[in-house]
Amino acid sequence: MPLQHAFWDKACADALTDARLLAAMARFEGALALASVPAGLVPQAAANTIAQVAAKAEFDVEAVATAARLSGTMTLPLVKQLTAQVAVSSGEAARYVHFGATSQDAMDTGVVLCLVPAADRLLALSRRLGNAAAALAKRHARTPTVSRTLLQPAVPAPFGWKAAVWLSMLARAHTNFHAASRAACVLQLGGAGGTLSAYGGKGDAIAKAMAAQLGLPHAPVTWHSARDGFARLGAETAILAGTAGKIARDVSLLMQPEVGEAAEPAGEGRGGSSAMPHKRNPIGCLAALEAAQRAPGLAATLLAQLAPEHERGIGQWQSQWFTLRDLICSAGSALAAMAEVLEGLQVDEQAMRANLERSRGLVYSENVSLHLSRTLGKQAAHALTEKLCETAVREGRTLAEVLRADAVGKSMNAKEFDALFDAENCYGSAPAMIERALAEWSQSTKT
Repeated sequence: MPLQHAFWDKACADALTDARLLAAMARFEGALALASVPAGLVPQAAANTIAQVAAKAEFDVEAVATAARLSGTMTLPLVKQLTAQVAVSSGEAARYVHFGATSQDAMDTGVVLCLVPAADRLLALSRRLGNAAAALAKRHARTPTVSRTLLQPAVPAPFGWKAAVWLSMLARAHTNFHAASRAACVLQLGGAGGTLSAYGGKGDAIAKAMAAQLGLPHAPVTWHSARDGFARLGAETAILAGTAGKIARDVSLLMQPEVGEAAEPAGEGRGGSSAMPHKRNPIGCLAALEAAQRAPGLAATLLAQLAPEHERGIGQWQSQWFTLRDLICSAGSALAAMAEVLEGLQVDEQAMRANLERSRGLVYSENVSLHLSRTLGKQAAHALTEKLCETAVREGRTLAEVLRADAVGKSMNAKEFDALFDAENCYGSAPAMIERALAEWSQSTKT
């Protein structure tokens, strides 16, 4: 296994090997021959032979790569090898290999055929990760924890709401990736200049027949120089990776011993250190963050290739296979890693409560200020609460103790006072947001 597979998803990598690409390009050639028969361009016997040989053809990947360095495309050496294999069965059939098509047709369609199962793999991983986040959102819908802004304690919130934020990102990313992958994975057939000129008026019929054979949608317009489909797919793939990275960032921070509110699942050989036996590293988060930080550059490469010259560009489509492969395999690695993490996430509710208490009640300052504003007004209430917080910090007391000693606090009844320091009274619309996130996720996975 290549070392890069340490940060690639194996199922995606298996779907996107060089050998599979060449086999997919050969499938294109077989489908082209069969689709050309009704148009009277290729004899039935020749088409059958080409399709049969293409279905089981094997190619010398190294020889294709070497020749492509000189020809500028992998299609020419592939067609040469395929033609030689067809000629073994029928010299007559060999005359019709790659009839009327251009190099980019075979290359783009070959890439698309490989992308289809790889995209399905990402959708399955995204669904798995989202389901794990949804389970956390439900299970911890009332579990109090500290929300944090700029890495500082903010206000109490349910941990399930934090998971719901992850879930809402995943719902959007899943939906948009699904749409982008379906839009990008379409047949490419345009011929020499993109107009199907070699087929007279029969090009559209041939393209539609090929699309049906290969299980791909028929593109209404040739996309030789319209690379927006791959660019959009790349952008949405990077967003999927980034979403996994967002979850990884949060979990890895929660795993810090100083916080200790969550931990990745443990296992033999998982997260260890070569020098420090005591360590339990967030290794799943590491894999997701690695991909999330690399994916934007790969997506940017595809975005930079949106402006090819005229009807066939120079230096854009020729290498998009490699960029897409790296991007999709990396995103798969991130999604798989975080699905495993969230499915086995160890949530320490005691630590969450302890961290709430460690703030000495300062996280309830918003509650106190809002309550006081009813009688003092917004500005005066904020100023007083700020002063009370400063006193609590300076004297090492809790905000509740300082407030109780103040005249304003003395005027409150016990029930009213205690309610200000109840975490659940700080949840606001969080419970409703959790329900909406769950509903949005359920809807997004129906497609």
